Amino acid sequence: MNFQQLRIIQETIRRNFNLTEAANALFTSQSGVSKHIKDLEDELGVEIFERKGKRLLGLTEPGKELAQIVERMLLDAQHIEQLAEQFANRDQGQLTIATTHTQARYALPEVIVAFKKEFPKVHLALHQGSPTEIVSHLLDGQADIGICTEAVAVSEGIACFPYYQWSHSVIVPFGHPLTSVQPLTLEAIGRYPIVTYHQGFTGRRGIDAIFAHSAVAVDIILSALDADVIKTYVQCGLGVGIVATMAFDGERDQGLCQLPAAHLFGSNTTYIAIRKGRFLRSYAYRFVELCADGLDEAVVRTGIGL
Repeated sequence: MNFQQLRIIQETIRRNFNLTEAANALFTSQSGVSKHIKDLEDELGVEIFERKGKRLLGLTEPGKELAQIVERMLLDAQHIEQLAEQFANRDQGQLTIATTHTQARYALPEVIVAFKKEFPKVHLALHQGSPTEIVSHLLDGQADIGICTEAVAVSEGIACFPYYQWSHSVIVPFGHPLTSVQPLTLEAIGRYPIVTYHQGFTGRRGIDAIFAHSAVAVDIILSALDADVIKTYVQCGLGVGIVATMAFDGERDQGLCQLPAAHLFGSNTTYIAIRKGRFLRSYAYRFVELCADGLDEAVVRTGIGL
């Protein structure tokens, strides 16, 4: 048994049992992949994959058990390499953050500026995506830290730490009838077309649930990933906007009025997410601490099971 065989097993599973794709990902030949799999099966005395002719269909029962062990072994091997690198280069390397546009645009700038002052030699890679993509990047090791509101808190294999709480606001052009509604109600908002976030982004699930629970019929005529896009179409008179409160800036967003709506839509929690068992460089723990003072290295290491 060797690490090349283990990597081939891992990549074959990741590529949905397509040997050609697994071979391409590992820069080797399909015949070489097949031989390594067969050699490992012969050595272990069990079949790892179910087959139909030469085509792999899935994992056998022992294959499913083996797959979990392979993931742990390769992850531990990666940790050993990272540990050596950490002691060789304590203040340089790369830190990859997977997050949504809203967090990258409004929540993280001050943290990133402070981090770069402390660690100028660390390359910070900021990957923006959907909450589902963030979870995937964390689980497959492409990202060290994830920051978002949805999805991560209920994802198996990921440890979540509360970062901060925030609420939604309604935005309308100056002079809009809603500016005179005191207090603002769901029924009043529902009289107008709505522009807000895509499904799965920035608390959209909660917005939908609250309207559904109140039995207020709403017409969401446009959805977007980006609050700036939402505000642009509100300025065009397309409808009223529902955005994260932090996404509104009175000086920058001239011509628009922000109407507090926390009493209608409640609060949301943004989380810092890390895959359980993930080895992090010391500067990664410092990044988390810069986000939230109470999240020091000891707390995070306990949370991720190290």
